[in-house]
Amino acid sequence: MKKLSFSKVMLWFGLLFLYAPMFILVIYSFNESKLVTVWSGFSPKWYGELFKDTQILEAVWTSLRIAFYSSTMAVIIGTMAAFVMTRFRRSWAKLTLSNMITAPLVMPEVITGLSLLLLFVEMADLLGWPAERGMLTVWIAHSTFCAAYVAVVVSSRLRELDLSIEEAAMDLGATRFKTFFLITVPMISPALIAGWFLSFSLSLDDLVIASFASGPGSTTLPMVVFSSVRLGVSPKINALATIIILSVSLVAFLSWYLARRSERKAKEAME
Repeated sequence: MKKLSFSKVMLWFGLLFLYAPMFILVIYSFNESKLVTVWSGFSPKWYGELFKDTQILEAVWTSLRIAFYSSTMAVIIGTMAAFVMTRFRRSWAKLTLSNMITAPLVMPEVITGLSLLLLFVEMADLLGWPAERGMLTVWIAHSTFCAAYVAVVVSSRLRELDLSIEEAAMDLGATRFKTFFLITVPMISPALIAGWFLSFSLSLDDLVIASFASGPGSTTLPMVVFSSVRLGVSPKINALATIIILSVSLVAFLSWYLARRSERKAKEAME
């Protein structure tokens, strides 16, 4: 019998520490009792109660829309910022932009949310826009801090590109605009996809900034969950968390399967 090494023991301990709470949560989502800490029998009734809760369903739809729009805008802004950070010559303007782009990465979310709230209030007083806080202001706020993450991801990919490929395209008559969309964008597409999914998850999970930037009719899912947990954990929240865990697991498994299949096809083509 092989002896377990210290590294393997720590690995299993780390996995148990990370996933045991999720496993317990999934089990208790089928608890028949209203008390989440008291097991009284197996029942899937809380999933039915979850889909009858219009407040949670509306919050889910609102969060998904905001996350989609925010991640798309963040990819556009973050890609332009990354292009400036990596391709423009070194100057005080480039250094200032780089610092401004990466500032949200280290700044507390409370400070970011409060500053955006003050900005929206001041703009409403001076310009009359936005007239009220809602989905639009949450979208702007999420796009702002998600763009910083996209810029970091895309800039790391841009630094690895071979500039001779772009130079060859321009030598053959392609404009810079055409070279960017036909040569550069396909080469950095993995970073763009990664940045989009990262921004989507950050926007979907955000509570602090959304609390400052939101208004009536724009309550996101984390805000609904947080407000309900303050009054006592409902078994419907366990059911909701189980569905989210299952969805994330399916997406992760599908991504792994597609990557493995493409890698296998690449190996077969080389042989």
